[in-house]
Amino acid sequence: MPVMRAVSRPSVLLLSFVVSLPSAYAAGAGAVGENLLWLAIILMAARLFAPLTQRIGFPAVLGELLLGVVLGNLALFGFNYFDQIAADPIIAFMAELGVIILLLQIGLETRLDDLVKVGARAFLVGAVGIIVPFALGAYVVGPMLLPGLSENAYLFLGATLSATSVGITGRVFRDLGRLKMPEAQIVLGAAVIDDVLGLVILAVVSSLVQAGSVSFGQVGMIIIEAVAFLGGSILIGRMLAKRLAPVLARLDSGQSMLFALVLATGLFLAWLAHAVGLAPIIGAFAAGLLFEPLYLADFETPAMVRDIEAVLPPAVKPGRSERIRQVLEKHTRHQHEHMIEPVGYFFVPVFFVLTGMQVDLKTMADPQIVMVALGITAAAVVGKLVAGFAAGRGNNPWIVGWGMVPRGEVGLIFAMVGKQLGVMSEAMFSVIVIMVILTTLLTPPILTVLLRRQGK
Repeated sequence: MPVMRAVSRPSVLLLSFVVSLPSAYAAGAGAVGENLLWLAIILMAARLFAPLTQRIGFPAVLGELLLGVVLGNLALFGFNYFDQIAADPIIAFMAELGVIILLLQIGLETRLDDLVKVGARAFLVGAVGIIVPFALGAYVVGPMLLPGLSENAYLFLGATLSATSVGITGRVFRDLGRLKMPEAQIVLGAAVIDDVLGLVILAVVSSLVQAGSVSFGQVGMIIIEAVAFLGGSILIGRMLAKRLAPVLARLDSGQSMLFALVLATGLFLAWLAHAVGLAPIIGAFAAGLLFEPLYLADFETPAMVRDIEAVLPPAVKPGRSERIRQVLEKHTRHQHEHMIEPVGYFFVPVFFVLTGMQVDLKTMADPQIVMVALGITAAAVVGKLVAGFAAGRGNNPWIVGWGMVPRGEVGLIFAMVGKQLGVMSEAMFSVIVIMVILTTLLTPPILTVLLRRQGK
């Protein structure tokens, strides 16, 4: 009679887990359950893809974008599960929150004084980066490559080419630790200007389509609102921060209050920007600029810093001891930046993965559309590279130019507005989507190579 072998406890647990999966999936098959599963997949897959791209010398954002492209096109192989993610409003909101957190982080790591120093150059780069691509799209490559369309369609094409996605470029600079370099500051400043001027162009073109005319008063109001918001949020916000931070610190000087203050300010200004008709990311970036370490001196030193200071030996070696204290002071002064990072670890990959999922590789099945799209993409790249040379002497024009190249989510938004107004055909929309894909995917590796060459 055969002797039954004992089954180990881990095996029993594993078997029970596998058996319970169908019922667990059924229990969580509602909207909330599906979203939880999707977020778990996106988060872990992004963390796995990111190191792979970093190992071959490219920033993590490229891995997250490529992951999105893969997930969004699995339907081509008969696997349709992830199609629902791209259309889910909760995931879309979390992606929007991700780019807001990213711009808040970039603002926190950017010093307003550095932006002021490059203000004139940033404005010139931003203005040229709007005018040249718009003119190329509306009056040159549009009529040449897409003949027979309405004038409004060409105007929308020009508006789409004028867009810039600061989230992608900012992430590249941040991943490589180059946010402080002059070229990065010029790109960040120019991208904000591009957003403002791009919204003006979008408003004008939309008014032309809907009403057949445009009010110069309306255009002037948009410009005034944008300038007032940026100037007011930074100037008034800094004055309030000086007075509010000490009051809140007296109530609670711990990290929880500091975290709430920074994040709530970012979300509030993002909402305020949206309320006045601007992109929420502009508000988030402005919020980051408000918090200089000086305003946060009343909050507690991080617990880890206090523990290290307690065991720091007397200045037997003064040089080394002083260096350690400088490092500890740096971490103390910038603790608000470090506190926001874990939030970004969760939300930011959702944005980039979802951006990649908007890519429909089926649009590349038509050779004619692909050829037209390549021509439009060339115009999109050239228009921003020309802007790079407006940065002036002492700055690398190729870094500035390529920093302005990606259209990302901004280009898709402009295209979607044109599609909703009935101006863009499916073919033209596909052309723009391919252009957005190419500019979004090409920029991270090219910009990485340029930055590393300059660093040698």
